[in-house]
Amino acid sequence: MAQFPSVRWFNAVRKVFNGDESYRGGGGGQCNCVAGMSIGEDTFILTFEGFECTKAVEGDDAALEDVDFYLEMPKDDWVAMVSNINQNGSPDLEYTLNTLDLDREDGLSHSKHNDQYREDLFFRYNQTFQYFFNASARVKTEF
Repeated sequence: MAQFPSVRWFNAVRKVFNGDESYRGGGGGQCNCVAGMSIGEDTFILTFEGFECTKAVEGDDAALEDVDFYLEMPKDDWVAMVSNINQNGSPDLEYTLNTLDLDREDGLSHSKHNDQYREDLFFRYNQTFQYFFNASARVKTEF
Protein backbone atom coordinates (compact mmCIF):
# COMPACT_ATOMS: atom_id res chain seq x y z
CA MET A 1 0.00 0.00 0.00
CA ALA A 2 1.35 3.43 -0.93
CA GLN A 3 0.41 6.73 0.70
CA PHE A 4 -0.90 9.43 -1.64
CA PRO A 5 0.82 11.74 -2.33
CA SER A 6 4.37 10.40 -2.09
CA VAL A 7 7.29 9.45 -4.30
CA ARG A 8 6.56 5.85 -3.36
CA TRP A 9 3.02 6.22 -4.73
CA PHE A 10 4.18 7.87 -7.96
CA ASN A 11 6.82 5.15 -8.42
CA ALA A 12 4.19 2.43 -7.95
CA VAL A 13 2.04 4.11 -10.60
CA ARG A 14 5.10 4.46 -12.87
CA LYS A 15 5.73 0.72 -12.60
CA VAL A 16 2.16 -0.11 -13.68
CA PHE A 17 2.12 2.55 -16.41
CA ASN A 18 5.51 1.57 -17.86
CA GLY A 19 4.72 -2.14 -17.75
CA ASP A 20 1.41 -2.06 -19.60
CA GLU A 21 1.66 -1.52 -23.36
CA SER A 22 -2.06 -0.70 -23.59
CA TYR A 23 -1.21 2.73 -22.16
CA ARG A 24 0.92 3.47 -25.23
CA GLY A 25 -1.93 3.66 -27.72
CA GLY A 26 -2.97 7.27 -27.22
CA GLY A 27 -1.58 10.59 -26.28
CA GLY A 28 -0.05 11.58 -29.58
CA GLY A 29 2.84 9.12 -29.58
CA GLN A 30 6.00 9.51 -27.61
CA CYS A 31 5.85 11.99 -24.77
CA ASN A 32 8.97 13.93 -23.81
CA CYS A 33 8.49 16.41 -21.02
CA VAL A 34 9.01 17.20 -17.37
CA ALA A 35 5.76 17.76 -15.48
CA GLY A 36 5.18 19.08 -12.00
CA MET A 37 2.36 17.98 -9.72
CA SER A 38 1.42 20.57 -7.10
CA ILE A 39 -0.74 18.71 -4.56
CA GLY A 40 -1.61 21.11 -1.77
CA GLU A 41 1.70 21.75 0.00
CA ASP A 42 3.48 18.86 -1.77
CA THR A 43 5.29 19.04 -5.09
CA PHE A 44 6.44 16.17 -7.29
CA ILE A 45 8.35 16.22 -10.55
CA LEU A 46 7.70 13.52 -13.18
CA THR A 47 9.90 12.94 -16.22
CA PHE A 48 8.37 11.35 -19.31
CA GLU A 49 10.63 9.98 -22.05
CA GLY A 50 9.20 8.17 -25.04
CA PHE A 51 6.47 5.85 -23.84
CA GLU A 52 7.51 5.76 -20.19
CA CYS A 53 7.56 7.85 -17.07
CA THR A 54 11.24 7.50 -16.19
CA LYS A 55 11.46 9.38 -12.93
CA ALA A 56 9.43 10.69 -10.01
CA VAL A 57 11.04 12.89 -7.37
CA GLU A 58 9.96 15.30 -4.66
CA GLY A 59 10.34 18.94 -5.49
CA ASP A 60 9.48 22.34 -4.16
CA ASP A 61 7.95 25.53 -5.50
CA ALA A 62 11.30 26.60 -6.99
CA ALA A 63 11.52 23.33 -8.96
CA LEU A 64 8.31 24.28 -10.77
CA GLU A 65 10.24 27.00 -12.59
CA ASP A 66 12.14 24.32 -14.52
CA VAL A 67 9.26 22.03 -15.55
CA ASP A 68 7.43 22.30 -18.86
CA PHE A 69 4.13 22.70 -16.98
CA TYR A 70 2.65 21.77 -13.65
CA LEU A 71 -0.80 20.59 -12.60
CA GLU A 72 -2.11 22.33 -9.51
CA MET A 73 -5.14 21.52 -7.37
CA PRO A 74 -5.90 21.51 -3.66
CA LYS A 75 -5.02 18.19 -2.05
CA ASP A 76 -8.70 17.32 -1.46
CA ASP A 77 -9.38 17.62 -5.21
CA TRP A 78 -6.41 15.36 -6.04
CA VAL A 79 -7.64 12.82 -3.47
CA ALA A 80 -11.14 12.93 -4.99
CA MET A 81 -9.73 12.32 -8.49
CA VAL A 82 -7.44 9.45 -7.44
CA SER A 83 -10.21 7.91 -5.30
CA ASN A 84 -12.62 8.05 -8.22
CA ILE A 85 -10.08 6.35 -10.50
CA ASN A 86 -9.38 3.70 -7.84
CA GLN A 87 -13.10 2.97 -7.43
CA ASN A 88 -13.91 2.78 -11.15
CA GLY A 89 -10.69 1.76 -12.92
CA SER A 90 -10.79 5.05 -14.83
CA PRO A 91 -12.26 8.44 -14.01
CA ASP A 92 -15.88 9.44 -14.30
CA LEU A 93 -16.31 12.31 -16.74
CA GLU A 94 -16.07 14.92 -13.96
CA TYR A 95 -12.64 13.60 -12.86
CA THR A 96 -10.75 13.48 -16.16
CA LEU A 97 -7.76 15.81 -16.44
CA ASN A 98 -9.46 17.53 -19.35
CA THR A 99 -12.66 18.22 -17.39
CA LEU A 100 -10.76 19.30 -14.30
CA ASP A 101 -8.79 21.75 -16.47
CA LEU A 102 -11.91 23.15 -18.14
CA ASP A 103 -13.86 23.44 -14.88
CA ARG A 104 -11.26 25.59 -13.11
CA GLU A 105 -11.25 29.34 -13.57
CA ASP A 106 -7.47 29.44 -14.17
CA GLY A 107 -7.28 25.86 -15.41
CA LEU A 108 -5.34 22.90 -14.06
CA SER A 109 -2.15 23.38 -16.06
CA HIS A 110 0.23 26.25 -15.29
CA SER A 111 3.78 27.42 -15.90
CA LYS A 112 6.09 29.83 -14.14
CA HIS A 113 8.09 30.58 -17.30
CA ASN A 114 5.16 31.60 -19.56
CA ASP A 115 6.55 29.56 -22.46
CA GLN A 116 3.37 28.58 -24.28
CA TYR A 117 5.13 25.92 -26.36
CA ARG A 118 6.25 24.07 -23.23
CA GLU A 119 2.94 24.57 -21.43
CA ASP A 120 1.13 23.21 -24.50
CA LEU A 121 2.74 19.81 -23.84
CA PHE A 122 0.01 19.16 -21.26
CA PHE A 123 -2.66 19.54 -23.94
CA ARG A 124 -0.66 17.70 -26.63
CA TYR A 125 -0.05 14.67 -24.41
CA ASN A 126 -3.15 14.92 -22.23
CA GLN A 127 -4.18 11.33 -22.94
CA THR A 128 -0.76 10.04 -21.89
CA PHE A 129 -1.07 11.84 -18.56
CA GLN A 130 -4.61 10.52 -18.18
CA TYR A 131 -3.35 6.98 -18.80
CA PHE A 132 -0.67 7.57 -16.17
CA PHE A 133 -3.24 8.48 -13.54
CA ASN A 134 -5.57 5.70 -14.74
CA ALA A 135 -2.74 3.26 -13.94
CA SER A 136 -3.19 4.29 -10.30
CA ALA A 137 -6.35 2.15 -10.21
CA ARG A 138 -4.00 -0.83 -9.96
CA VAL A 139 -2.05 0.62 -7.01
CA LYS A 140 -3.35 0.05 -3.49
CA THR A 141 -3.58 3.61 -2.25
CA GLU A 142 -3.90 4.98 1.24
CA PHE A 143 -5.05 8.57 1.79
